[in-house]
Amino acid sequence: MAQFSPQELADHLKNGLLSFPATAFDAELNIDEERYREHIAWQSSYDVGGLFAAGGTGEGFSLSPGEAARVVALAVAESRPEVPVLASAGGATVQAVRNVQDAEAAGAEGVLVLPPYLTECDQDGLYRHVAAICEATTTGIIVYNRANAVYSAETVARLADNHPNFIGFKDALGDIEHLTKVYAKNGDRLFYLGGLPTAETFALPLLQLGMSTYSSAMFNFVPEFALDFYSDVRAQNRAGVTDKLNRFVLPYLEIRDRVKGYGVSIVKGGLKAIGRDCGPVRPPLQDLSEQDIADLKALITSAGIVPETPAGAGALNTATA
Repeated sequence: MAQFSPQELADHLKNGLLSFPATAFDAELNIDEERYREHIAWQSSYDVGGLFAAGGTGEGFSLSPGEAARVVALAVAESRPEVPVLASAGGATVQAVRNVQDAEAAGAEGVLVLPPYLTECDQDGLYRHVAAICEATTTGIIVYNRANAVYSAETVARLADNHPNFIGFKDALGDIEHLTKVYAKNGDRLFYLGGLPTAETFALPLLQLGMSTYSSAMFNFVPEFALDFYSDVRAQNRAGVTDKLNRFVLPYLEIRDRVKGYGVSIVKGGLKAIGRDCGPVRPPLQDLSEQDIADLKALITSAGIVPETPAGAGALNTATA
């Protein structure tokens, strides 16, 4: 049973760093429940605002509805009560409705609505898609503004007016004019979070547009660094943000951009680099090469980031290969 009302959830999430835990797979690409439980327990041990299970970084797009429900249930079971778990809902409306109902049954506090798969749609279609999801649950609903699901300020306001459990707007486009219109039209009725790839890169300027938080993929493997970065953003400490961008984030982007899809794969590469391996990625993604992992490991070391080493694992290898 949810501990937060939708409004309480929005108030909680808007003032903390958010993350999307990687889903652990074994060598046969089945869900590795033990490793996933360990990962969620570790992630939720930090002062993070919320964890989105089976999301983009969690390869939710590769999970069957049954697998997604299981991943969410495992996350709810292992996360500290103070750290709410949210799920995702994607695909056709009927599938998204099932996702949200399964998530609520598993104890998730809310759901991020991913874009409908493969088809173009207009504003009324987007409204009816999200409205059906809102009506299928009492938990908080957040839309993800990206790809074929670009919500106008008016559509966002219509959802907010008609559905009290519609609480948030996540953006992956970075269109300043569009974001200004959405925030000006909806104000504090919603909370706003950044969802561009490696959101740290954009976090400080987007703060001025009302985005008080963002989703941090790198929190998966360098949680202390990610939290320090978020603290600098919220304090508008430009010098601190710039230092961390130059020291780690921008070189990290260079590795991420070597292959399409590495935005997700690099998270599992980072987990492998620090000794918390969560297994491979599922197709159509591909794993980092050994050289990529070596370069990432060297970057973590050169940036002065010393992640907590799990019991029984060796210390972070400082070699470049």
